[in-house]
Amino acid sequence: MNAQSSPAIHPDKGWRIWWQLTRPHTLTAGFVPVILGTVLALGKTRIDLMLFAAMMVATLLIQAAANMFNEYYDFKRGLDNEHSVGIGGAIVRNDVKPKTVLHLALAFFGAAILFGAYICAESSWWIALIGSVCMLVAYLYTAGPFPISSTPLGELISGFFMGVIIILLSFFIQTKTITWPIVFVSIPIMILIGAIMLSNNIRDLDGDKANGRKTIAILLGRKGAIILLAVMFALSYLWMVGLVLFGVVTPWVLLVLVSAPKPVRAIKGFIGKSEPIQMLPAMKATAQTNTIFGLLLSISFLVDHFF
Repeated sequence: MNAQSSPAIHPDKGWRIWWQLTRPHTLTAGFVPVILGTVLALGKTRIDLMLFAAMMVATLLIQAAANMFNEYYDFKRGLDNEHSVGIGGAIVRNDVKPKTVLHLALAFFGAAILFGAYICAESSWWIALIGSVCMLVAYLYTAGPFPISSTPLGELISGFFMGVIIILLSFFIQTKTITWPIVFVSIPIMILIGAIMLSNNIRDLDGDKANGRKTIAILLGRKGAIILLAVMFALSYLWMVGLVLFGVVTPWVLLVLVSAPKPVRAIKGFIGKSEPIQMLPAMKATAQTNTIFGLLLSISFLVDHFF
């Protein structure tokens, strides 16, 4: 997130400082894949609720930690100030020491490792290797000499790990197997999580460009990035229609079409806007698309299972 010309945002107070630091509006990208992966497992086995809870908590801890690393390293690089939109603001608006944010992120990682150890003990220790890679990617997304978020690969990598990998892990720890239909079902969630990242980069385009970043939004330009966002939305829905036509999934999944007005609202919200504060409704609609799409998809599989 970058410094912009938007009006200064008032600081939070009390517990809200720490709550906003986790960037709660982004956490839906964590819990939706866990729910979907677990629901998909319901057709093959009895769900272990303790494993489900551990997977959910570990995923949210890692994502919240990634947000805190983002807060810390963007501040260290001089990218955030009190005018920045979309950040927790603990450092630049609430006078929290940068090291406190970094240490809190590491503590969240430590807690996630404890939950991960339980998951491994109850499923497979191969999960430890995959989980370690996920945590490394979460850290390197904004840390290190070449942050992933500053490259054209940010959307693809975040979508793959938060979408495909988390769904497959949530399914595997319950069933001890992976099937191709589960991989296929995870693709639109990967795309929609990537869309959330793209919407961030569209909002931050001017500031990112000034700071030497090379995001896909910068390479395509604002108009091109909005077109790409629209294509990603369309592909997510068409993918599910295709899976139904090829008999991979139940027609119940077409319930996701109910969420279609959200991406339309998101695209309209970006068109003609240049100030970050003006794009917040569009970004909200983008995040809501992933949330509603994912929950409707989960509900469709529940309905098919029970009825």
